[in-house]
Amino acid sequence: MMPIVPVLLCGGSGTRLWPLSRKSYPKQFAALTGGRTLFQAAAERVSGAGFTRPVVVTNSDFRFIVTEQLQEAGIDPGAVLIEPAGRNTAPAILAAALHVAARDPGALMLVCPSDHVIPDAVAFRAAVEAGAAAAEAGDLVTFGIRPTRPETGYGWLELSDLPPEGSLAPLPLTRFVEKPDLGTATRMFEAGNYFWNAGIFLFRVRSMIEAFEAHVPGLVDPVRRAVEGAGPDLGFLRLAPAPWSEAEEISIDYAVMERATNRAVVPFGGHWSDLGDWEAVRRELGPDGAGNALSGAATAIRCEGSLLRSETPGLEIVGIGLRDIVAVAMPDAVLVAHRDCAQEVKEAVAAMKGKGAAQAECFPLDHRPWGWFETLVLGDRFRVKRILVKPGGVLSLQSHHHRAEHWIVVAGTARVTVDGEVRLVTENQSIYVPLGSIHRMENPGKVPMVLIEVQTGAYLGEDDILRYEDAYARG
Repeated sequence: MMPIVPVLLCGGSGTRLWPLSRKSYPKQFAALTGGRTLFQAAAERVSGAGFTRPVVVTNSDFRFIVTEQLQEAGIDPGAVLIEPAGRNTAPAILAAALHVAARDPGALMLVCPSDHVIPDAVAFRAAVEAGAAAAEAGDLVTFGIRPTRPETGYGWLELSDLPPEGSLAPLPLTRFVEKPDLGTATRMFEAGNYFWNAGIFLFRVRSMIEAFEAHVPGLVDPVRRAVEGAGPDLGFLRLAPAPWSEAEEISIDYAVMERATNRAVVPFGGHWSDLGDWEAVRRELGPDGAGNALSGAATAIRCEGSLLRSETPGLEIVGIGLRDIVAVAMPDAVLVAHRDCAQEVKEAVAAMKGKGAAQAECFPLDHRPWGWFETLVLGDRFRVKRILVKPGGVLSLQSHHHRAEHWIVVAGTARVTVDGEVRLVTENQSIYVPLGSIHRMENPGKVPMVLIEVQTGAYLGEDDILRYEDAYARG
């Protein structure tokens, strides 16, 4: 079998897992069920023998998070394509296919979401190998998950026949079924020839491009121009924004898979979850005898069927007498919901966004290519931040119109530039940056550098910044 080109889709927001997953830092970058993030686990599943280096499709805000997490996992990406704006899965997959086709139009390409849980990587690779011959012959292969319950939160696939238990042989796909009501889901579950739609696809690149040309020809031209006009950006490949803006926002299911006739399904009996809501997370964590799943500093007393999760060291969450409750505590937000309402968390996010609550989309830690910062205190005309700069991290050379800054180093060593003067500031030392001064901070050491920043001034927004030089080519 020829090496398969894995493509990791990494641009979703995962609002059903708010407050842990937010637009600025979605669930694929979180370690929801173990030590690795979902994105890292997805990349590791499609690494090694039989696979080329992965292609990642993401957006500009996540590009440095993607490369940092791949580096931590010891994986070197083949290419990281930057979408100028989210356009759903069809344009993203087509862009990746056109990128790969420029080098090898006969290549096999495996498209995987980056936020799913598939613990048995060996079984998953076996399923991919089982579908390779059909993909090489021109079929568009998808993977159906053998259902364990009449789930209403997933789309379903109707197979042409009842697959034998444990068989990985591809079967023709009869139709896609949208997320059903409970009665319909129960009938499909009992029928046996309906599987959950995993959103994973395997195909020859040429076959998928031809399918786009046949079923959504209006999408091909703008995406092709966006790929052909793509430019390098610090090791990334940024798709051309003007033609990309003309591309229709549409999923791969609607655009191609529901219309194509050359479709096949590989039945996969291994464990799988898309972690689509907090109830899925509770199941994935392996509830105890009372049905409770606890994470972090959590305590349950006389609770049943509940998820209690603290995402902040030192912040205790305690449940007493709870039944079927989800409670998730973050430094800036707390979710409390009944398990039956787990799918409705996205409605709460929309409501918060409507009233202008920053917590709807912004994560407490603001991740940057050089590290991260968090706001500890925000008051009238002052703000206190904790800032971590990774070894070798360099902030931009910048100035501010409306604020001055005081920096106190509490761990490591900072190299600080203020109006052309460079000095080292070590632990327990501080420095003052006057309003309007041109300044920069960097970490020249081998360990993370942490400092406390106190801002004072009339306006403290993150957009009060004038950059003169930036190692990360930000605007």
